[in-house]
This record gives sequence, C-alpha cells and structure tokens, in this order.
Amino acid sequence: MTGTTGTLVLAGTPIGDVADAPPRLAAELERADVVAAEDTRRLRRLTQALGIHTSGRVVSYFEGNESARTPELVEALTGGARVLLVTDAGMPSVSDPGYRLVAAAVEQDIRVTAVPGPSAVLTALALSGLPVDRFCFEGFLPRKAGERLSKLREVGDERRTMVFFEAPHRLDDTLAAMAEVFGAERRAAVCRELTKTYEEVKRGPLGELAVWAEDGVRGEITVVVEGAADSGPGDLDAEELVRRVRVREEAGERRKEAIAAVAAAAGLPKREVFDAVVAAKNAEENAEKGT
Repeated sequence: MTGTTGTLVLAGTPIGDVADAPPRLAAELERADVVAAEDTRRLRRLTQALGIHTSGRVVSYFEGNESARTPELVEALTGGARVLLVTDAGMPSVSDPGYRLVAAAVEQDIRVTAVPGPSAVLTALALSGLPVDRFCFEGFLPRKAGERLSKLREVGDERRTMVFFEAPHRLDDTLAAMAEVFGAERRAAVCRELTKTYEEVKRGPLGELAVWAEDGVRGEITVVVEGAADSGPGDLDAEELVRRVRVREEAGERRKEAIAAVAAAAGLPKREVFDAVVAAKNAEENAEKGT
C-alpha cells in the first residue's frame, strides 16, 4: 500500500471457458492488495486454472454481506490499497455484486477502473440473430408471477431488443408470460450455457419457445427478445391500440396518460386512441348485457 488513495479494479471473469479470461486478469489477481470475490471457492478454482496465486488478502463479497463489507473495502481503498472485485462470471455490478462498492468509491473520489472481460449480455445479443443496433438490458425478472407480468407490461412497447437473465427452472413460465404480453409471434432467442461445452442457442417465436421449454432446460440462461415493431400512423388497428392502453393501465398508468403515450408512440391523435378505448368499453358492456 502506498498510503495514498488506492484503486478499485472491477475485473471481468470467464462466463464459461476459462481460456476467455482477459490477459490482464491474472496480473491483477497477483498484484491486488485485496481480492473481493463473490465466491472464494470459485476464485480458487479460477486461479488454479490460470496457474497463479493471489498474494493479497482474499475476502468474500456477495449479496448477503455486500452492505456490511462495503465500508471495510472503502476503508482499505482510502488507505491506499488496490482492491480487485471479481464475481462468479462476467462483469461485476451487472446483475452481480459491485454497484454499492462502486458508488461508495466514487463518493470518496477513489479511482475506479476495469479489466474488461466476457459478457453474457453482449454474447447472447450477438448470437441471437435479432437487431443489435439498439438494445436494453432488463436483468432478472421478478420471481412472483404477478410481479413478473407487471414488469413485462412496463416494457410492452419497448422498441429496442431486450436482454434478460433467467433461472432454468423458471424459464418456461417466463417465456409463457412473454408470449402473453409481447405476443406469441414475437421473435426471441434462448441462449444456454454460453461458451461452455453444451452451448445452445434456440431461436423462434416466443410461443414456440415456451412450449419447447416445458420439458425443462438446464444451465445458465440468457433470453433475447425482439423489440416492438415500429408503427406509423394508420399501421395499428383499434384492437391493438386498445391492447396497448390496457397493458399500460395494468402496469399502473392512469388511462389518460396511457392513451397519450400510446397515441404518441403510434403517431396518432389522442382522440383516435380515446375513441377506440371508449368503443371497446361499450362493446364489452353490451356483450355483458346480452345485446
């Protein structure tokens, strides 16, 4: 340690094939004063595979102790330590521990840098065969069915390609929910075990993928979903306009705001969307009355 403010290094680790480890990773692991690892056992296996040894202190840094451990690491950084943060796979902070430590370090004007490495998000996006010019990362969806549907409805009109992480035992339910919200014909890709021996990319409409996943899927999963189609004035029929308004209402928007948002996205006058919603409501009421 130098006695001056140290450096926080976020290091990307292989998502499957250890040969994908960035060249700087081994050097940083050997150089660090402190190595904060999501799983110290996995770190040990990684260093063995790389043929190196860590000379610094190794501490665990995972979801369960992230809040409590952060002040300790910040103290080491302010004392001049070079702290290396690694997670089980991929880049720290991306659906992994790290954000709290980065935010705390930035607040203390501590230098933060990175060792770029493999990314399941970008790898899946590139392999999906879907548009890659604009995309967004949504991470893991909520585990509860109702909350999951609500979250999907929030992004129902998202035009960018979307990337999600999902646990294998919830994949079938998630794909079914996506088919319900986005439409069964929306294109998607399920990327499994990326860079590993049994890597698989299954592409197709969400409805077909949901049926495929019913038999069970194993491994680390990344799901890539095509964004909503761009629609110009007159491209959407009244039924679709009403559906989009209802999706937004179910996500918590007031009807007035939902109508305005749908109209703006479709390039239509608000009155036209309003009339479609009122007509649909009247039709439903008449149907209930048996007329």
